[in-house]
Amino acid sequence: MNYSFEYIDIILLAMIAGFIFLRLRGILGKRTGFEGKAPSQFEKVLNNIQTEKKATIKDTFDEESQKEFLKGAKIAYETIITDFSDNDNKLIASKPLLSKKIYDQFEEALQERNKRGHFAEITFIGVNSAKIKEHKKIDKILNVTVDFVSEVITCIKDKNKKVISGDPEKIKKIYDTWVFSRDTTSRNPNWQLVDTLT
Repeated sequence: MNYSFEYIDIILLAMIAGFIFLRLRGILGKRTGFEGKAPSQFEKVLNNIQTEKKATIKDTFDEESQKEFLKGAKIAYETIITDFSDNDNKLIASKPLLSKKIYDQFEEALQERNKRGHFAEITFIGVNSAKIKEHKKIDKILNVTVDFVSEVITCIKDKNKKVISGDPEKIKKIYDTWVFSRDTTSRNPNWQLVDTLT
């Protein structure tokens, strides 16, 4: 009789232990091999929001994007102006910054200058201001018009280094309106000068 009571006690204890285990498992959950690896639903939603936000900034050309653009536009402006004045009459540094149309126009002007035996001397003082006049998006192409005010010392000399026009001692204020363009779907972040307005 004593043995039968012992078996009943063991069975009861096993049932209680099993019940407690099931309760704990239900409350605490169970570990899997993917724990900490698969992103939660919240993370997926957050990533989607961030992706959409980046796309919106790209499409709307917001204030922060405009500030970054103007920094690059000033550098491009100085590069193109000084490259156009080099004595070799070749566009090297600024070529990637120019559309084919503008490159051809500048190249033609340089060739004409070279035929006459003339060359330009430009000392770039700095950009006084660069302001976005307007920006328009047509399909995937974003065009941004910028008004530049800069100061330079410029003159044209002949092959004997005689000054033909300009003043090598005088600072001149220059007003330019340039149009930059970029394909917003392209991985290439660079802009190109596509037009110069008077």
